[in-house]
Amino acid sequence: MLSSFPNSALRAAAFALALCTAGAVCAQSPALRLRGSVKSFDGTTLLLAERSGETVPLALADNFSVNEIVPIEPSAIQPGSFVGIASMPQADGALRALEVLVFPEAARGSGEGHSNWDLMPGSTMTNATVAELASAPQGRSLMLKYKDGQKNVVVPDGVPVVTFKPGDRALLVPGAKVVVFAQSRDGKPTALRALAGRDGFAPPM
Repeated sequence: MLSSFPNSALRAAAFALALCTAGAVCAQSPALRLRGSVKSFDGTTLLLAERSGETVPLALADNFSVNEIVPIEPSAIQPGSFVGIASMPQADGALRALEVLVFPEAARGSGEGHSNWDLMPGSTMTNATVAELASAPQGRSLMLKYKDGQKNVVVPDGVPVVTFKPGDRALLVPGAKVVVFAQSRDGKPTALRALAGRDGFAPPM
């Protein structure tokens, strides 16, 4: 049962774990992405102030892990980079990026494809390889190719560009901005993985 999750998270339940920008989380049933900030963490329970305004207590899975989300320069986006880009569709059929995640090489291929995303209403996620990169007015234009197709994405100047690296639970201090992948296990909301920013940095995905 998922009644302990906030309503905004319940709407995300239809999205499979393979959609995760930071790699798939293997589970028996779909996980939810909860976005917000840490209220408290005592090593066994993560209390999350979710963006919906609700407070969600989360038990920890036995294999609970933490990744640190790190801002990087836009120049890190190069032809051949494997990226995950949350975007909004535009009237001309192009996609306008909301954020760009440059995957570490070890995570190449994670969640490859194009799907709906729950960052904003109507947003999408494209996990793909940068096939072409060109200058565009006030930004850059990327041609992304994945196994079933391709998408053109405009990345405006100022859009957050990040990568991730292994982190630890010391990042989960009160006020830390996080994205938590969670699942109902034994009737309890359970955190599987957290993406955390340091010193108030908010994971943009």
